[in-house]
Amino acid sequence: MLFSRRLALRSSVLAAALAVSILSAMAQEADNVLTRPVQNEAEPLKKGRIVGPDTQAGNDEAKGKDGQPADGKAEAGGIGVFDRMGADLPALPPEKEYKGPVDEAYGAFQRGYYLTAMDKALPRAQLGDPAAQTLIAEMMSQGLGVKKDMKAASFWYGQAAQNGDPAGMFKYALMLMEGRQVPRDRPKSDELMKKAADAGNPSAQFNHAQVLVADNPGDRGLHLALPYYEKSAEQGIADAQYAVAQLYMTLTDVGAEKRGRAREWMVRAARAGFDTAQLDMGVWLINGVGGDRDFDAGFNWLRVAANRGNIVAQNKLSHLFINAIGTKPDAIEAAKWYVLSRRAGLKDPKLEDFYLGLTDEQQKQAIDAANKFKRH
Repeated sequence: MLFSRRLALRSSVLAAALAVSILSAMAQEADNVLTRPVQNEAEPLKKGRIVGPDTQAGNDEAKGKDGQPADGKAEAGGIGVFDRMGADLPALPPEKEYKGPVDEAYGAFQRGYYLTAMDKALPRAQLGDPAAQTLIAEMMSQGLGVKKDMKAASFWYGQAAQNGDPAGMFKYALMLMEGRQVPRDRPKSDELMKKAADAGNPSAQFNHAQVLVADNPGDRGLHLALPYYEKSAEQGIADAQYAVAQLYMTLTDVGAEKRGRAREWMVRAARAGFDTAQLDMGVWLINGVGGDRDFDAGFNWLRVAANRGNIVAQNKLSHLFINAIGTKPDAIEAAKWYVLSRRAGLKDPKLEDFYLGLTDEQQKQAIDAANKFKRH
């Protein structure tokens, strides 16, 4: 349905509840090279994160062995571009004729013709078409082709939800949960979120799973939520893929087949740009969680997360440079990443001792490098 993958916003409180439940269940191996931070160092699932199409597409920087980001050193597999030059490409399969209904309003919306989309959708919305009602609400909520009007948008989302559009139910459930433009109504919000999830909306599936975790502490909530996380993950929601990976590794009764796929789901979430998954993928590869150890791949994933501003990854990357794990030893780089993470409030006595042991010139170089750092 319209916007089933487009409109996605979850509650940060629920996200934190899942992260605490998962991280508290993880047992650390005695011989781990790196461990996830605990208590005040722990980073929960991202707060206020938008889970929609941007989190479903894979990133070009993460395509190597074990999902590690390409660094230009790995040999490419298969037939390259130059090998194909001059060779006949296989014929494309015949395209099937589309005989379904054409949604002219949504087509105009996709092409950016918002006034046309409004003109075509409004009459349908007034006649009770739930998909058109969601489309009208979305354009009003974002001010696309019309003046932004959240009050009017909430009306149309409510109409779409009442008429059974999964995306409309999801958006209206969020409004009811947060009390935006409509009175707060948690029971009604939960009811609509579940209906949208059962109707196949991937963002609603993730959010309903979060509700189940929050309302049912311990393993019971995680078991109730897992099927919804799995459905959402299959449809490309990175936060759900991360949750599935963690639950496959931490729940004791998921079975060997699912446990064996935990790293696969973590890679998918990391490739989608979820920096917490990139951090954990690096830690898993270095510690051998869910598969063989791969220091080089683990270093690459932690570097990606660190470059994107993940404070814990910056801290871990400093340790890797000090101990030459997956990279050559580099005191200046180690100090640079320590400075960045320390500025953000993450304390580490071991790194503090390392930094104080550097010469004044080395400290100056590290601070200069940290000052030039830009997220990318």
